[in-house]
Amino acid sequence: MEKFTYTNQPALRILSDEQISTIHEKALYILENTGVYFQDEKALEILDKGGAKVDYQTKIVKFPSEIVMDAIRKVPAAFQMYNRYGEAVVTLGENNVYFDPGSAGIRFLESDGKTAREAAGSDLVKVAKVGESMSHIDLLATALTPYDIPQDIGDSYRVYVLLKHSTKPFITGAYSVEGMSAIRELLAIDAGGYEALKAKPRAILDITSISPLKWTKISCNNIIDAATYGLPIETISVPLLGAAAPATLAGSVLLHTVETLSGIVLTQLVNPGNPMIYGGAPMLFDMKNLTTSLNSIETNLISGAYSQMGKYYGIPVHTYACLSDSKVNDSQAGLESAMSGTLAFLSGIDVISGPGMLDFCNTFSLEKLVIDNEICGMAQRLGRGIEFSEETLAVDLISETGAFGDYLATKHTLKWFRKEPYLPSKVIDRTNIYNWQEKGAKSSFEHAREIVEQILNDTKTTGLSEEVSKALDDEWKKIARNNGELDESSITDTLV
Repeated sequence: MEKFTYTNQPALRILSDEQISTIHEKALYILENTGVYFQDEKALEILDKGGAKVDYQTKIVKFPSEIVMDAIRKVPAAFQMYNRYGEAVVTLGENNVYFDPGSAGIRFLESDGKTAREAAGSDLVKVAKVGESMSHIDLLATALTPYDIPQDIGDSYRVYVLLKHSTKPFITGAYSVEGMSAIRELLAIDAGGYEALKAKPRAILDITSISPLKWTKISCNNIIDAATYGLPIETISVPLLGAAAPATLAGSVLLHTVETLSGIVLTQLVNPGNPMIYGGAPMLFDMKNLTTSLNSIETNLISGAYSQMGKYYGIPVHTYACLSDSKVNDSQAGLESAMSGTLAFLSGIDVISGPGMLDFCNTFSLEKLVIDNEICGMAQRLGRGIEFSEETLAVDLISETGAFGDYLATKHTLKWFRKEPYLPSKVIDRTNIYNWQEKGAKSSFEHAREIVEQILNDTKTTGLSEEVSKALDDEWKKIARNNGELDESSITDTLV
C-alpha cells in the first residue's frame, strides 16, 4: 500500500476523500495542540528525544506534525505472519481479509447453549483445537482469560496453550509489564530463537490505549518492549461513544485517529520500521441499559471509517466484528455476526476479530465459532466476486444447449460446479424439509455442537515435536514458579 493516497480505499466507503483529509488535519491539530497522556517515564523520555514536546509534570505529550508524518512513513505497508512450520500463511496490507476468534472472554458457554460459566484453562485448549480445524479462521487468538490461572501470568499461559495446540499464527497481548518478556520467551522457543522469531513472527501483540487520549504505564512498556523485540504491534483504540468518546461518530473516528497515531509515533521511535496494525474496538454506550455494545450499526460505521484512515496511511487495519451482544446462539447472534462480518469484509479490514464471541465480547462459544466459520467463508466468497471470461460467460455452451437441452452432464458444468459456489458444512442446512425431518430436524446450533464434539474427540495432534513441547512445558513451569501463587502439584495440573 502507498502512503497518504486515496487509491487503497475499499469497496464500502464511509468517508469521502475530503472527509479523510479533514480527519487527518484535525488529528494533527489535536496531537500538536492538546496532546496525549503517557503515564510511563521511559516513554516520555523516548518521545522527548524523538522531538515531541513533553511536560514531565502533567505527562502530556504534544506532537509536532512532522514527527507524526515521519512515523507513519516508517510503518511497513505490508508484512507476513507465519505458522509453526515457518510458512508465510497471512499477508497483511495487500488487500487480503483474515478472520480470527474474539479475544479475552471471561466466560465460556457450555454445549447446552445456555449455561455460561467462568472460563478455565482447559476451555482455551478447546478453543485452540476447534479454531485449528476451521478452514476460514486464518489466525487464532488467546480468546479466553482463565479464572484458574493467576492473573499476573494468565497472559503467558494463554500463549503457552496456543503454542501447544495450534499451528496457526495468532493474536495475543500482555496483562502486565513483565508479561511481554515472558510471552517473547515462549514464542522464541516455538520459533527456534529470538532472531528466527523476529524474522518470521507468529504472534501479533494487541496493546490498548485508554480513551480519551491516554496510554497507561503497562501499555507504554508493552509498546517499548514489543518494538524492541521487533514483534508486530496492533494498537487498539477503544472509543466509547458518549462516555469516553464524543457521542458523534465523526468525533469518535477523530479520537481514534489521534490515539492510534500517538501509539505509532512511540513504536517507530523505539524501532523504526516495526510492523504495525491500525486496530480498534469502538463501542456504543447504551445509556438505557448501561452496556457497551461492540456490535451496533454505529460501531460498524466507525470501524469502516477508521479503516479508511488506516488505508490512507498505508497501514494494515484491524477491527472487532462477526460477534454478537446476544447471550446465546439465537437469531440476534446470527444477524449481528453476519451483518458486522460482511460490513467489515467490504470495508477491506485486514484482520477481523470476533468469531465465537457473545455477550459484549465476554462469553465464548465453540458452537458459535463453527457457525461463524461459515459467515467468514461466505464473506470470502463474496470478496472473490464473479469470474468474468469467455469461458465463464459460456456463450457457445448456451447456444449449443438452446431452449430444450440442459447443463447437468456437460464438461463445463463438471469443471465449474464445485469451483463457483461456496459449499458450506452441514451447519447451513440445504436439504428439503422431508430429509431434514427424517434426520432429526436439527438446528444450526445442534449441527455445530456435533462438529465441535467430533473435533474434540479426535485424538490427532498438531505435530509439535517432543523437544519443543518439553521446552514449552519447562518455560511455563518456570514462569509459574516465579509467580509463586501455584504449588508444584497445581503447576503440573496446568500442563497441556
